[in-house]
Amino acid sequence: MELPVSFSEKLTALIGADGYEEYARSLTQPAAHGLRANRLKLTPPRLAELLNGSVRLGAQVPWCEDGFYFDTDPERMPGRLAYYLAGLYYIQEPSAMYPAANAGIRPGQRVLDLCAAPGGKSLRAASDLGGAGLLVSNDISASRAGTLLYNLELGGVPNVIVTNSTPAELEARFGAFFDVVLVDAPCSGEGMFRKDPEALASWEKYKTDKCVEMQRGILASAAGLVRPGGRIMYSTCTFDRREDEGMMEEFLTANPEFTLLPLDKPGGVADGIPGVPGSGADALPIAAERCARLWPHRLAGEGQFAALLQKGSGSGICDGGQTPSSKNKPRSYRRLKEYPAELKAFVESNLIGLPFAGAAFCVMGESLYACTFEPPDIDRLKVLRMGVLVGELSYGKLKPAQHFIMSLKPEAFRRKLEFDPFGPDVKRYLRGESLSVPGAEDGFTAVCVNGFQLGAGEVRGGTMKNLYPKGWRRVI
Repeated sequence: MELPVSFSEKLTALIGADGYEEYARSLTQPAAHGLRANRLKLTPPRLAELLNGSVRLGAQVPWCEDGFYFDTDPERMPGRLAYYLAGLYYIQEPSAMYPAANAGIRPGQRVLDLCAAPGGKSLRAASDLGGAGLLVSNDISASRAGTLLYNLELGGVPNVIVTNSTPAELEARFGAFFDVVLVDAPCSGEGMFRKDPEALASWEKYKTDKCVEMQRGILASAAGLVRPGGRIMYSTCTFDRREDEGMMEEFLTANPEFTLLPLDKPGGVADGIPGVPGSGADALPIAAERCARLWPHRLAGEGQFAALLQKGSGSGICDGGQTPSSKNKPRSYRRLKEYPAELKAFVESNLIGLPFAGAAFCVMGESLYACTFEPPDIDRLKVLRMGVLVGELSYGKLKPAQHFIMSLKPEAFRRKLEFDPFGPDVKRYLRGESLSVPGAEDGFTAVCVNGFQLGAGEVRGGTMKNLYPKGWRRVI
């Protein structure tokens, strides 16, 4: 790989000639690949057991207890397995697992993933929340927000709001509402040159100054979105100090109520790089050793920077963050006063137990949503999802949605069909075909592999009508 001279000179000045030579040699080595268990559905040991023989799993990722390395094999690609489409794991570059795994997210908290697509950090946050609290996953790009929504549905995340808004719009609507804000900032992408050749082309085309300007604005909004005592996890996939420690120096100077918290650094994770005295902004005093650097020549992963900021507990008044709505102003949704009759009828015929007991139910148009959190005011935000999309209401009946199906525990289904995860029937199902299922009980039926649902079908007289969503269908 031929690197631009200006990049090579800059990195040499940052890590020295010997460090640069080690880095350059690392680019000739294969990139590391990783996947992470979805703990909303299973434990990491159970995932390793299921994938044994079908994916060449390696060691646990040192900085992520639910992450595994895997060896690439064209015949054993984890993204082409039925288990992946059951939402049991998410494929993620190992270094990219570090920020969310070290943000200190706990069940019951309110978490905002400000630059969330394609969803890896949000899915990790959802696992840490364990279905309790609230996750708001946002991306400013409409197309990327669609990918984000798909991955959160696939993972069966119940306590999520998905938005396609600017950070400033979210700040105006929520205020200091969140316990943790994740900022995986747009950056110059220098840490991804080995994995993504397009990152190198983009680096040569776009200027770092533009990235710095965007990062500055995003962090300013993040500061207003986190409650006193709350945390911001800032991360990039670049080496440029202006976007990393330099951005922290600038932010802390403008926001003295914040402090840097120390980060754990297992498996070769390094300290941040201190500033050079007398070099302008770089001379600002921060504890750079509290930041984390993941270098491709020091560990099995690509380049990553992370810094954990905490807002002082006495910094302003926390009013819960929400801007009160006028009583006369129409809201974006209609909140129901009781458990929906259409859902209750569906449950009595097809499920065991009463899902979302105690949840708030909201209707937008003909769509029914279940919120395991107190529904916030979302007026003037572009909202793609608020809680679980249970389904569409039509003529007094409920047409169940895939998000609802994926959010349920496997034992919630009254009728289930088990398919071999590597057999022809599951491949036909995922292509959207109807299947012959002689002897199967009539009615709404979950389609499962090793007990984990992929979706559903409707059985009548030994034939199953395929209810797998058209936009999800694929060849494996």
